[in-house]
Amino acid sequence: MIIDCHGHYTTTPPGVAAYREAQKEILKRDPDHVFEKGDVVVSDDEIRESILSNQLRLQRDRGTDLTIFSPRASWMGHHVGNASTSQAWTEQQNDLIKRVCTLFPENFVPVCQLPQSPETGIEASVRELERCVNGMGFIGCNLNPDPSGGFWKDARLGDRYWYPFYEKMVELDVPAMIHVSGACQHSLDTTSSYYLGADTTAFVHLMFSEVFVDFPKLKIIIPHGGGAVPYHWGRFRGIAQDKGLGDLDERVLGNIYFDTCVYHQKGIDLLLDVIPTENILFASEMIGAVRGVDPHSGHYYDDTKRYIDGNKRLDARERELIFSGNAMKVFSRLDVQRIRGDQA
Repeated sequence: MIIDCHGHYTTTPPGVAAYREAQKEILKRDPDHVFEKGDVVVSDDEIRESILSNQLRLQRDRGTDLTIFSPRASWMGHHVGNASTSQAWTEQQNDLIKRVCTLFPENFVPVCQLPQSPETGIEASVRELERCVNGMGFIGCNLNPDPSGGFWKDARLGDRYWYPFYEKMVELDVPAMIHVSGACQHSLDTTSSYYLGADTTAFVHLMFSEVFVDFPKLKIIIPHGGGAVPYHWGRFRGIAQDKGLGDLDERVLGNIYFDTCVYHQKGIDLLLDVIPTENILFASEMIGAVRGVDPHSGHYYDDTKRYIDGNKRLDARERELIFSGNAMKVFSRLDVQRIRGDQA
């Protein structure tokens, strides 16, 4: 089985954008408007069509079996409006992901976004995680370390502000993928400098903190191959050593994992050379930030299975760990036996 741990619903029917645009229009008139959840007008047939002709078609073409699926990251938009804006939007997005996974239970498993809002408490996110995991069978979440969209107004990930959320993650035994949303700071571009810079920043927050001492069972996924982290592993090892933090591998690799959303063979090869196989989860982020064909290879950039297959160092056991074994360990609520039973 091949499990893609990083997929977003980027092909939503028009009713989803219409709901969000209606929120924004209300905010233009009244930035303090308190939102109710309301309704997103999208039929099951619209959902089926949006998935069958896009994610499911590519899943079949590329030979993957299961996608761990969450709302569109760049649309989380935690900086938009106020806390009630984010709460209503987030609940609708997570309900939509649940509908996709109910319609295609053998192909998609749900992960939630959170109702974060800049400079507000974390309690709403704790409640939403509990609703999604206990009430709808979600197996993880996307955690935004910067709800302000590039201004970094909130506490670092090592701050005790986050501890009630980490406690709930450990209680529910679910991982978080670190994932910022759309950039609204003028110097940042969402899917390039902001995403990759935020991945690196989040790693450093955790590396310098006592989070994994306080929560030894916490599981964190750094996406997009870890941003700059694998390329500069020696720098981070040296800084940790200079600060008296001990061996970096021992400090973070019991809790931090990296995905394979790296869109060229040499980049994947470097990731696999630097990071232990046990800490790498297969992912493509398809259909996501990079949708074109690489003229050097003739294949889609985000067809990342080709890069794992093309690596000359991995043996069969290591490939199996990357393709499925590590995901089943990290996403411990993933019921592969049930999914395989549904497929039979």
